[in-house]
Amino acid sequence: MQLQYKKVLVFGATSGIGWSLTAKFVETGTSVIAIGRRKERLDDFAEQYGKNGDATVDTAVFDVTDLKAIPEFARHMFDKHPDIDCVFLNSGLQRAINWAEPEKVDLETVDMEVLTNYTAYMHLTKAFLPYLQKQTPKETSMIYTTSGLALIPLISVSNYCATKAALHHTILAMREQLREANSNVKIIELFPPAVQTELHDFEHGEKGKSIGMPLNEFTEEAFEGLCKKGTENEQVPVQAVKTFMGFNGWEQERQKTMMKMIEQMKQQGR
Repeated sequence: MQLQYKKVLVFGATSGIGWSLTAKFVETGTSVIAIGRRKERLDDFAEQYGKNGDATVDTAVFDVTDLKAIPEFARHMFDKHPDIDCVFLNSGLQRAINWAEPEKVDLETVDMEVLTNYTAYMHLTKAFLPYLQKQTPKETSMIYTTSGLALIPLISVSNYCATKAALHHTILAMREQLREANSNVKIIELFPPAVQTELHDFEHGEKGKSIGMPLNEFTEEAFEGLCKKGTENEQVPVQAVKTFMGFNGWEQERQKTMMKMIEQMKQQGR
């Protein structure tokens, strides 16, 4: 299997899901530009995967929370790599919050989680989408990592769940807007369950890496889903997200209701 895109720009590539899927892309012949905040991790990635057949590896240090710098960064990336045909937004932050003890709630942490997981994604989409649109009629894509927790909340990380739910709703609307405009840009959403990565380390220390699905198993299933053709890869739920977390059940009914509402609005000329 191979991703249909030839060069993928990956945000959040320095650890966990981002690192693992970026490595998988390279190993299967897709060139990448790995983006993250930690230069030493990017250097390690380039050292490990920079000489892998015909696929090329480039890296760049960037913090997605630096909103004002995003437009210039997008311009620079496409000046350097005009053949980027997929942008993968994968950066994320997860923190616990307990509203039973409001005096202990750190609103700066709440704000940073919203900024990292949602607001930055909106700024990145606005900056990168036009470059992908200019490649019409060639198919391009934007891939967004949300979560099974976009569908059902986990009370210990409620703010994280809220950011992922907000992103999920935006993606659903964005996909239909671009489809109606006959856009060349496909909008793809990847729904991980809990995965054994350092995302959980802040709250759980080393135990965090034992929470959830083994990373290598997640990577294989997610990659297989991303490689499907047509509309089959527009939504890629992995493992427990499909059944236990409701994607194959009530979430499909919810999306059918959304489409009915869209049709009603069209009929009303709205």
